[in-house]
Amino acid sequence: MKIALIGYGKMGKEIEKIAISRGHEICLKIDINNPNDLTISNLQKCDVAIEFTIPDSAVKNYKLCFEAGTPVVSGTTGWLDKKEEVYNACKELNGTFFYGSNFSVGVNLFFELNKKLADLMAPRSEYDVEMTEVHHTQKLDAPSGTAISLADDILEILPTKNSWVNDQTPAESEMNIKSEREGQVPGIHTVKFESDIDYIEITHSAKSRKGFAFGAVLAAEYCLDNKGILTMKDLLKI
Repeated sequence: MKIALIGYGKMGKEIEKIAISRGHEICLKIDINNPNDLTISNLQKCDVAIEFTIPDSAVKNYKLCFEAGTPVVSGTTGWLDKKEEVYNACKELNGTFFYGSNFSVGVNLFFELNKKLADLMAPRSEYDVEMTEVHHTQKLDAPSGTAISLADDILEILPTKNSWVNDQTPAESEMNIKSEREGQVPGIHTVKFESDIDYIEITHSAKSRKGFAFGAVLAAEYCLDNKGILTMKDLLKI
């Protein structure tokens, strides 16, 4: 298939390697040097677009893909305050939008493990919960999209928590997400339930960007035969 890469940084280059190794062609590359090449006519030459940019430009990019009729896979985080606007635009134009806060297969299995642990801990009021996420210093948003997804799943299950805060002393009904930025860390997420006598924690640690890039290419392949608003749950049949 022919792929447009919207965002050609470290992730874009990793996606390119994996896509080519799986027999695909990169027909369009967009970065800060050629933003004017991101046009409807150029997108229509591609079977799918993979978008990894920044929150400020992501929503505009999605809408352009919808107008072009080009399915778009996005791993950009930090734009979810406009989620309803994006989903409505996708539906109005009969588009295809595959969003993942994290495309790693392992992370998406970790999402399910997180929900299972929260379900087991829900009746155990003696345990409090917190989360830590560690990423490279170039990451612009905090907490990470993955941490927000994990937190939202916990909040749906735990009766004692109704919101999360970032790097703050939480109120009793709040869950704190600690964000740390160091070196070139691809991503570490830890969920910890602690009581006065012990604690239980689960951690996912990414070794490189390769897992994220591989999942994004799988998502692009999935979009060829599936339409609408899609997630990794659809792809992995979870």
